[in-house]
Amino acid sequence: MGPARERVALVALLRLNQRPWPEYLAAVEAAGTAFPVLEDELDGPDGQISLVPTEVAPLIEAAGADIERWEREGFRLLTVFDDGYPPNLRTVHDRPPLVFVSGGLAARDNRSIAVIGARQATRAGLAAAATLADALVAAGYVVVSGLAAGVDTAAHRAALAAGGRTIAVIGTGLRHAYPAENAALQAQIAKEGAVLSQFWPETPPSRKAFPMRNAVMSGLALGTVVVEASYRSGARLQARLALAHGRPVFLMRPVLAQTWAQEMARRRGVHVVDGPEQVIATIERLYGEDASAG
Repeated sequence: MGPARERVALVALLRLNQRPWPEYLAAVEAAGTAFPVLEDELDGPDGQISLVPTEVAPLIEAAGADIERWEREGFRLLTVFDDGYPPNLRTVHDRPPLVFVSGGLAARDNRSIAVIGARQATRAGLAAAATLADALVAAGYVVVSGLAAGVDTAAHRAALAAGGRTIAVIGTGLRHAYPAENAALQAQIAKEGAVLSQFWPETPPSRKAFPMRNAVMSGLALGTVVVEASYRSGARLQARLALAHGRPVFLMRPVLAQTWAQEMARRRGVHVVDGPEQVIATIERLYGEDASAG
């Protein structure tokens, strides 16, 4: 089956939404193709009557129409089987089966570092995020963040202001902007860098989506820098995910005011830093100057 038809079959399978996407991905990888998995899913388990449509052709036709519509909207679909799927993300165990991209990915995106933190950031935290993003751009790195208010916004804006490249990994579909006040920033990032989502383009904001977004951010980046974060912050969750991905975590020293950060700082792979120079030096020591996680 050609790449285009394989992409259509995977979309049709995932659109069924009868099982968690990781299960579908594991089944497709085991089979080497999505089409037989789709056919098996329509047959129903163990001879039971299927509760989903039983004809493959209409599902394939609908999936193909979806893909054409997304492309007309400027959304590029990349499945884990496509050459353009982000290489760093491909290496993590919880990679999504597909991602949507507004803008364009580039080879140098392998040299990405995530800069994340609190939505209700302090003035010092916003300044630290901007300084960090500026220095990363100067050192040839791509700044990844989540387009949230606060630290994320400061990091994206600073990277753009420095003439660098930034990638926004969002917790909604590409047809949405969250928070709404970042709609213009999202459009600018799509024009000058890339906006990436693992969710169907129509997907609205939801509480469960943002932790999934953090996992993709971690997988996309060589390491994660936490500028500010409370115990309940998504940044704290992403730090844990990054360690599970085998990626280094950098805690800016002020974060150690939090008990969770004090405990995490004792873990292998966690580095307490005072500025961007330490982040860059550690990344280059771990990955080399031609850094990539692959």
